[in-house]
Amino acid sequence: MKEKIYTIPVLDAFQTESECPFCTLYHKLEQDIIHFTLGPSYMENDVRTETNEKGFCLEHYQMMSKEKNMLGLALMVHTHMMHVHKNLSELLKKQKPAKSKKSSFLPIFSKKENSPITQNPVEQYLHQVHHSCYICDQIQKTFDRYIDTFFYLWKKDNSFIDLVKECNGFCLHHFRLLYNTASDFLNPVQLSDFFECIIPLQLENLSRIEKELDWFIKKFDYRYEKEPWKNAKDALPRGILKMASNSKK
Repeated sequence: MKEKIYTIPVLDAFQTESECPFCTLYHKLEQDIIHFTLGPSYMENDVRTETNEKGFCLEHYQMMSKEKNMLGLALMVHTHMMHVHKNLSELLKKQKPAKSKKSSFLPIFSKKENSPITQNPVEQYLHQVHHSCYICDQIQKTFDRYIDTFFYLWKKDNSFIDLVKECNGFCLHHFRLLYNTASDFLNPVQLSDFFECIIPLQLENLSRIEKELDWFIKKFDYRYEKEPWKNAKDALPRGILKMASNSKK
């Protein structure tokens, strides 16, 4: 199948040697969006309005602080802080703290997710600010399209299926994502073929990296000191990625 502009990132990721093509996609996307955010775009009204509203998570603040545009980051932090300060001041003027700690200040947690549901507007707003991130949202929008593209290629391009079969499997996070969402994209016959591919692929590659980690550990034993490293020299970081992923979503 001829490459199209929206299929290129997914195809490139599956042609790259890694423990999880989706982690490769996520990392590239994250870096691109950080560079976009700290580029000339931070002076554009629509971007600045959104970053003022959402701000960033701690991880992305830390990543941006390692880039060269400290002035751009300072401007975004400053205007976001002013935005939050203004909104919080207005809410605090309207909302008096409850006398008892057992009042409406205590959050009730949803059964579906660990997010507090409370009647208190101040607490609601602070929760919203703490859990919002412009970069995370931008990543998720594009990453969702990558998942769509993955299944589009799986249905339309046999050479892509061969590419998937040759990859090193996935991190547990992205394997779970594929396992849980495949039925949204594939009919029953396609779904059966898909699972017949990715389940053995995942288990075989878990076994592979388990053996590599075992050899990595043995190399700390003096009896194996002079033995070759084989493929185990970087088994630890690859094993960590396999188990924990490098993406937040």
